[in-house]
Amino acid sequence: MPKYAQISDYLIKFLQDEVRKTSLENVVVGLSGGIDSAVVAVLAQHAFGDKLLCVKMPSHYSSQSSLDDADTLVEKFQMRAITKSIKSLLRSYENESMSALRKGNFSARMRMATLFDISAEQNALVLGTSNKSELMLGYGTLFGDLASALNPIGDLYKTEVFELAHYLGVSEVIINKPPSADLWEGQSDEEELGYTYAQLDAVLKCYVEERYSHKELLDEGFDKEMVDMIITRIYRNQFKRRMPVIAKLTSRTINHDFNYPRDITL
Repeated sequence: MPKYAQISDYLIKFLQDEVRKTSLENVVVGLSGGIDSAVVAVLAQHAFGDKLLCVKMPSHYSSQSSLDDADTLVEKFQMRAITKSIKSLLRSYENESMSALRKGNFSARMRMATLFDISAEQNALVLGTSNKSELMLGYGTLFGDLASALNPIGDLYKTEVFELAHYLGVSEVIINKPPSADLWEGQSDEEELGYTYAQLDAVLKCYVEERYSHKELLDEGFDKEMVDMIITRIYRNQFKRRMPVIAKLTSRTINHDFNYPRDITL
């Protein structure tokens, strides 16, 4: 069986098993028109069918092309979808002194707040859409797009998400466009990071999976500036990959030595 057929089957079963453990049946996912949310939505559609609800959450900075791409995906895979604009939430808070980054972070958090509210209404779980490249680099908003109940693609690098998207039949217009969180006009992931995902993933796979040292990465011919940036971001953004750290005062402290499996039952 081809690699991505196996990965697809595994992730569909992962979603079904993890949702079943919570005694819930429904899931929601924020659909941006980008490749990550498209892949998660298609996996969830295979896993849950009409029990999946896709939520489009445009702001006044969202590009019409992203909304059109999301609509194309919804139509192709016959997904249930609704639109919940965050325009009024963002406009009520933003001001001229806010940087694009602050507006982007606020938008990401408003979208996730919206998703979790809808999940409460629908008795559903929120699915995450952050890939491993973003998680390792800390390229995401804490309590925004990094928040979720389940994340099926968090152990797939961005380049692997593209390959899985091809296998799943995600719309070519989504696969072929430059990666962007669409948080402000003209925003580009690769321009912000300074390198393509292919370049970044090549280093990440060696450093994370193969455990190359800094010297070994340079001996392989990787650009020193890129290597230094990646390693710095991995360590600097470790806090984004953890639950809030609790100061230990008692003999059994949550997340230190009081840990239960997620699926424990009475």
